[in-house]
Amino acid sequence: MGKPTGFLEIDRAERTYRPVEERLKHWKEFVEPLAEANIKGQAARCMDCGIPYCHNGCPVNNQIPDWNDLVYHGDWKTAAQNLYSTNNFPEVTGRICPAPCEASCTLNIDDKPVTIKTIECAIADRAIEEGWLQPQPPHKKTGKKVAIIGSGPAGLAAAQQLARAGHDVHVYEKNARPGGLLVYGIPDFKMEKTVIARRVKQMEAEGVTFHCGIHVGQDLSAKYLEGKHDAVLLALGSETPFDLFAQSPGRDLEGLHYAMDFLPQQNRRNAGEPQKPKTEEISAKGKHVIVIGGGDTGSDCIGTSFRQGAKSVTQLEIMPVPPTKENKALSWPHWPLKLRISTSQAEGATTEYSISTTGFSGEKGKVKKLHYTRVNGNLQPIKGTEGALDADLVLFAMGFSGPAEGDVVKELQIPVVARGRFKGLDATDRDYKLGTSPKLFCAGDVRRGQSLVVWAIREGRQAAHAIDKFLMGSTELPR
Repeated sequence: MGKPTGFLEIDRAERTYRPVEERLKHWKEFVEPLAEANIKGQAARCMDCGIPYCHNGCPVNNQIPDWNDLVYHGDWKTAAQNLYSTNNFPEVTGRICPAPCEASCTLNIDDKPVTIKTIECAIADRAIEEGWLQPQPPHKKTGKKVAIIGSGPAGLAAAQQLARAGHDVHVYEKNARPGGLLVYGIPDFKMEKTVIARRVKQMEAEGVTFHCGIHVGQDLSAKYLEGKHDAVLLALGSETPFDLFAQSPGRDLEGLHYAMDFLPQQNRRNAGEPQKPKTEEISAKGKHVIVIGGGDTGSDCIGTSFRQGAKSVTQLEIMPVPPTKENKALSWPHWPLKLRISTSQAEGATTEYSISTTGFSGEKGKVKKLHYTRVNGNLQPIKGTEGALDADLVLFAMGFSGPAEGDVVKELQIPVVARGRFKGLDATDRDYKLGTSPKLFCAGDVRRGQSLVVWAIREGRQAAHAIDKFLMGSTELPR
């Protein structure tokens, strides 16, 4: 906790954003941090609530009241040490996490939760500025070798934990740089890639070896890696996009693209990295853009389109507009369904709810119109509500159904099981083991289905615990 009466004396204050007209001119982060005194004041609001539900709201179980109290008393270094003990990459989650911990905060009953995400980011950035973020190489090596396929948040978290335990860790990444979704999916204006590059450098100093530009299952056999290592962790992510329009009229027109064909291109441009061979260049410049999907990926498409110079951006969501305020008696301390406006939506997008796409039409093989109908609360079409929207570029941001089932999954003959509307590899969160081989483990979106970065970090840490215990018979790594 912070100051016992802080929540009564100090109002909630969040970080601010640079003006829209300014931030649309560049690709850099635009969040304005709070001053140190204001951060301490926000930490002081953490009350002695008795049962800190924020612990459970946070997937990595951050000890939030503890580091809030440390910040309030000015002990930033110990706060950083505490934060790093549960979260390998708080500078990442402090930027892009939707903060389920704040939804679980006791003060959220009154709609004024502690600004946990803001404080977390301030601690992490302060640690970097002060030079507290240093490599932690192991005191001794175990002689065990671990291969990790995929360098997204789950793979990176597991790699760091296992390297610190003394294992020889090799990470295989199909792209030119480590980071997976963190580097190629999340736009720079939400998180600049120096954040990840810094961590990669730290991990290399801790003994992690990165092998980039190697697509396991194509360039290198997964079975070969299994034979050369004592354990293999699959952190492949969830890469198969939902396509609800595969049979829709006009689906073969030019100008229809998946979000994850669109977003990585801009990240590569910003980094000066060449596009993949035979890549069709996708640009929103001067176009009427329609984004189908109302989640974070859809918002990322909006912000990217505006910065590329889109003429207009419209976001379509089949679900009805959520309530502006949740029923606390039914939702708290869980993540509530309520209307949220992202920073990208606030940059000028039009959002339409309860609308279903029925097809596309065009001229000379290029899309020009998106056809739709309004739907009722049961998502059934309402007669007489049909219409069309101008569309030069349509981006599908409807989520991902599960892992790519070719390459590694096919080669190793790993079962893929349904988990609600998502699919994942058949392993539990108790031991993260795959039944096809005693050496094989999996973690992150490839196991649990599409989810948050912070959940991937949790899974990577827990998988590292399981792998270390498998290799050594016991482990001191936290679970």
